[in-house]
Amino acid sequence: MTTLDTDISNYRHLLKHYIDIQDEQSLYGAEQISKAFIKNNVPPEEIINLHIRAMSELYPDLPDSFRHSMNFLLEIMIAYGIAHQEYHSLREVQSELKSEIAVAANMQDTLLATTKPDTEDLDIGVISVPAQQMSGDYYHFLTGKDGSLGIAVADVIGKGIPAALCMSMIKYSMDSLPEATMSPQTILKNLNRVVERNVDSSMFVTMFYAQFLPEESTIRYSSAGHEPGFYYNAKTKTFEEIETKGLVLGVMPDVDYRQYERTIDRGDMVILLTDGVTECRQGDRFIEVDEVLEVIEQYIDLPVQEMVHKVYKHFERLQDFQLRDDFTLIVLRR
Repeated sequence: MTTLDTDISNYRHLLKHYIDIQDEQSLYGAEQISKAFIKNNVPPEEIINLHIRAMSELYPDLPDSFRHSMNFLLEIMIAYGIAHQEYHSLREVQSELKSEIAVAANMQDTLLATTKPDTEDLDIGVISVPAQQMSGDYYHFLTGKDGSLGIAVADVIGKGIPAALCMSMIKYSMDSLPEATMSPQTILKNLNRVVERNVDSSMFVTMFYAQFLPEESTIRYSSAGHEPGFYYNAKTKTFEEIETKGLVLGVMPDVDYRQYERTIDRGDMVILLTDGVTECRQGDRFIEVDEVLEVIEQYIDLPVQEMVHKVYKHFERLQDFQLRDDFTLIVLRR
């Protein structure tokens, strides 16, 4: 006799004993048999079937209504058992996916890591918070030998691990570009070729690239379909949108990007962001761009790193601490 056969026999005896006496000892014995069934992977429907057979042997004259009810319960438990197994299988798969995504997110942090430069000419504030584990936003700083500073802000149209891999490719493409090609329009032209050749046609990348030239106190910039930034004039205390035009990366193989240039006076600011900032929602309402600028203006006298942190906290509270999209904000103040 196997261990399972012994458990079945014990179940029959305990059932009879409990029906006759209804004592606590029988209930304790039932608990032990239940653990044994779990150990032997006995499904719920088999326990119901065992119960039906035991009752039929112990009480042959049971009414038909009871037998029918038990058969009905057996069918219910068969369906339940199948659904229960599928549920646990899905939970295991989900757990594995979460682990893989966590590993990928850590890899993304490592691969896309960039250091905020420490420069006498600019006060720089950066915050980038993913809405989920994997971010579709990206920012990067490049320092030239001539003292110039390149600032890239990008957003992948697509999320998850493919977006992270795409961003990693863009970062290393940027790092591999020679010094002579650091102008914004040239960098975007080169990156467009990389994305068009190597990224799935369903995935596009928007990017704003700026180059600050400290000796000339100017900033050059180009855009590949990215969210417009803003310029703050410290003298007039006004904001204006940084207007740029350019096709998103990866749509066509040969695209020329227009380059713009403007002088930055002391105290002026350049504000770069992704659509996770300008498209924040309060309930079902999308906020207006003017609301973003009003919040920035509230903290205009703070050091810019503290400023971007305060702005993020404001919109995090506005969305009940549940970001709908990745949030990236960079402020450059001369």
